[in-house]
Amino acid sequence: MKILLASHNAHKAAEVADILAGTGLEVVNLSDFPEITELGEDHDTFTANALQKAREAHAATGLLVVADDSGIEVDALNGAPGVHSKRFSEQATAEANNTLLLEKLDSVTNRTARFRCVIAVVGDGLECIAAGSCEGTIALERTGEGGFGYDPLFLPDEAPGRSMAELSAAEKNAISHRGRAFEQLPELLKNLKTAT
Repeated sequence: MKILLASHNAHKAAEVADILAGTGLEVVNLSDFPEITELGEDHDTFTANALQKAREAHAATGLLVVADDSGIEVDALNGAPGVHSKRFSEQATAEANNTLLLEKLDSVTNRTARFRCVIAVVGDGLECIAAGSCEGTIALERTGEGGFGYDPLFLPDEAPGRSMAELSAAEKNAISHRGRAFEQLPELLKNLKTAT
């Protein structure tokens, strides 16, 4: 079965392909559809943003689409950056976002946080969602060369002493918010197929 991942993010596409390896799902992404330059994500929840992106991509292509919205929620910042994780800093780069997060947590002792991901699947007359999360804390400095985004600063509870960027792809996918959301995709699609 072919499904369109509504994302231009090459890192995310590679991660999703790894998570879904062996499921029989063929995932294509928006690099195959240059006419789709931008998808909306102007809501204040991950669920609403994921649904918006999936609906827009489905309307533009007619394909079965999965979209995700994800981010990091820091308890000391009242859940920020949350849905604004990608554009947390003015520059909207991983480097600038991580620097700003460290600045905002300077001398803060409560550094608990979580990564959250919501996926939305949209097809002809069909919509469903799934979610995943990963609890942890924000480190005092960046460590590791892997991953992307906030991975060098996030210390997952399930991998003590290591940042998400220090984990292998397999280790990360087993505990990450995105891994936990996307691992539900085959079952979601099976249920959709049964319902039609």
